[in-house]
Amino acid sequence: MTQRSKLDRARFDPAVVVRPRHLTRASRQSSDFAFQIFSLVGSKNTMQRPFPSPKTRRGFTLVELAVVIVIIGVLAAFGVPKFLQSVEKSKATEAFNYWSAVQSAEERYIAQNGVYWDTSSSDTLDIVLPTLQYFTRTSITAANPGGGAPTWTGVLTRLTASSSYGGYTVGDTKRV
Repeated sequence: MTQRSKLDRARFDPAVVVRPRHLTRASRQSSDFAFQIFSLVGSKNTMQRPFPSPKTRRGFTLVELAVVIVIIGVLAAFGVPKFLQSVEKSKATEAFNYWSAVQSAEERYIAQNGVYWDTSSSDTLDIVLPTLQYFTRTSITAANPGGGAPTWTGVLTRLTASSSYGGYTVGDTKRV
């Protein structure tokens, strides 16, 4: 290593010891002692700093925390409505399954009796109607208008207490 590059390194790295060559042996020994002290003070292995450096980061800045909160808010703004929509769709399938069961039972009833079943009739369908958890059955009405084709209409109303969209109705109408 040349003397010039060693001097350049000494400016930036305190562990590099550069001894002047023009001094006598006695003065070189005293300067060696000074260089040794300097190298001990600047060395990372021999002495630790008693206090942490003010540049040492120990946490997050307020700006970093604000950015994270904004990102979470944006994700929640898009995610929560989609989640509520999927939950409501799954609850609405209860109504569709109910109407499917009623429709098949009504078809069997009309095949046996010639008219559709009505909630006001004393007969019952050949199935036990499913218990509704999220809807209330408003009515199932059968009609035979003027000797024409018999029809039936049913309406289910969504319970508003557990609905994120409020109350709504699901109806079904069947004509022969």
